[in-house]
Amino acid sequence: MGTLSYTTAMSVDGYVADASGDFQWSAPDEEVFQFHIDRMAAVSTEVLGRNTYRLMSYWESEPEDDPWGPLEREFARRWQNLTHIVASSTLTQEDLTSDRVRLVADLGLDDLERIVEEASGEVEIFGPTTASAAIRAGMVKDFRFFIVPKVVGGGLRALPDDADLDLSLADHRVFGNGTAYLHYQAR
Repeated sequence: MGTLSYTTAMSVDGYVADASGDFQWSAPDEEVFQFHIDRMAAVSTEVLGRNTYRLMSYWESEPEDDPWGPLEREFARRWQNLTHIVASSTLTQEDLTSDRVRLVADLGLDDLERIVEEASGEVEIFGPTTASAAIRAGMVKDFRFFIVPKVVGGGLRALPDDADLDLSLADHRVFGNGTAYLHYQAR
């Protein structure tokens, strides 16, 4: 049986994308990227929404433009070895880049609970819209926030407005670029 986690990069004021939908300001530098690669060892399954899946499908093959060389190839290798579940009512199987990706048209909490029960490791739910129902329901056990030193003033919030969470700090780190990593566990 696995556990459910939510990992995201966000601005200091709590947004994963600004009001225009831009999130490039949250791109990791080499040190943060290496940290992501290392933490992926515990992850067995990624649950993604449509937009996040489209963004991350880049990693389904060997990176063509890899400025960090071996780091990007290692991330792609690890990403390709994960089970991917895409929650989307608009995508079809033909839209998916790999036959290793499972499409779920309507991801309910019971479905998510079953996915976590069947997982051999951590199930990471990726994307605030996809994660919101699980966060509200108290299903997420680990929250990993990468706080980027930027204030964007509005946009897509990292957490649902009506979330009521009691968390305990499990780990933290500050990277050279000023990004703060905060790992919280639900009490």
